[in-house]
This record gives sequence, C-alpha cells and structure tokens, in this order.
Amino acid sequence: MTWRATVLTLFPDMFPGPLGVSLLGKAREKNLWSLDVRDIREHGLGKHRTVDDTPSGGGPGMVMRADVACAALDAAANGTPQIYLSPRGKPLTQARVRELSSGSGVTLLCGRFEGLDQRAIEARNLEEISLGDFVLAGGEIAAMALIEAAVRLIPGVLGAEASPTEESFENGLLEYPQYTRPQSFEGRDIPPELTGGNHSEIAKWRRSRAESLTKARRPDLWALYEKPKG
Repeated sequence: MTWRATVLTLFPDMFPGPLGVSLLGKAREKNLWSLDVRDIREHGLGKHRTVDDTPSGGGPGMVMRADVACAALDAAANGTPQIYLSPRGKPLTQARVRELSSGSGVTLLCGRFEGLDQRAIEARNLEEISLGDFVLAGGEIAAMALIEAAVRLIPGVLGAEASPTEESFENGLLEYPQYTRPQSFEGRDIPPELTGGNHSEIAKWRRSRAESLTKARRPDLWALYEKPKG
C-alpha cells in the first residue's frame, strides 16, 4: 500500500515544494508515497469563498471557520490520522513520526490567520502537533517537515544502503559527529579511533560522543536516557 499524505491548505501552490526533489521526489515518482493537496477555499462560503471570520470576544486577525474546516476535512477523510499543525500542539517526536510512517498515511490541516475555531478541533478530534516553541505564518512548512520526516522512513526511500537507526533521537541520543576525507582539514584531523579499522573501538567512540553531545546540548533527553528502565 502506498503511504499517502493529504494536505488541506489555502495555498496549494506551495506544494510539493521541497517534497518534490531529491530522494523524496524520486520516491514519489516510484509510487512509494503519494501527495494529495486540497484547497480549503473550495469549501469557502458565498461568492468570495470566505473561510474566516473575526474572533469571538474581539482581538486582532481572523479565525478559520469551523464549518469550512470540517467540510474540507470530511471531503478528504480517508481513515488516516487527522492532524492540525499548531504551535500549541504536542511537540513532534521521532517516535511519533515512526508511528505515522508505519501507517497508511496522514491528513494534515494547515492553519492560517489567528488559528482554527476550537469547535472544529473538538468535533473532528484533531491531533494537534507542533514543531517547536516558535510561530510560523501558517502550517504549510510544518506539514512539509512532518511529511519529509515520515516519508524518509518508508523502506526504499533512502536506498538499501542507508539506515536511519543510528540517527539523532532513534536511540534516545543525539547523533555522533561525522567525518570524511581529507584526513586533515585546516589543522583538524579525523579522530584516530575512526581510522584504525577496529569496529569495537569505533562503536565505543561513537556512543561516547553521542552521550556527551546529548548531555551538553539536550539535558532533557539526557535525563530520559539515564532514567532507569522498568
């Protein structure tokens, strides 16, 4: 079964964007995954296809209407998880990406303006996901990031020789540093542990560097990594 990404947006011309090039673009051409982009404005109201209205209680900006959003969601419903990209959502993790990648696909609603009427989120039980503690102008870039993260885990997308199992977050740690030729660059040499051919020493060095990087840069991850299992 082809993994399917369905995107609901007010700016369909933004897609496929970066999803259409490099390995992801080639994988799409091979039908390893598909992209269905739908214009929310097709479900807008009246002559001008209105999709938003002023916030109840006052305030700046506009809010996407619940009736319009739900009509778009219902028209696109295909049994995949329905996700609303929102800065107030749960942070996207590699574990959640892997869950989504192993399913049949995702349906992503890209918000704009001041957000989406809460009743649409509740009525369609949308999962709210955030890329981090910052705010974008809309959900399209976030949707692209989520799709790329999931698609690259589909077997065959990265190629038979590539393996994501040692990347950052896969084992609870950040990834160790990488090196390649030349042996020396501006007075900096490749660590000798990586050039001696001793696979045990290489694995030990990589684990040590992954642990030290995680401890220094992501104490939150380090705390979880150190937490006793059981």
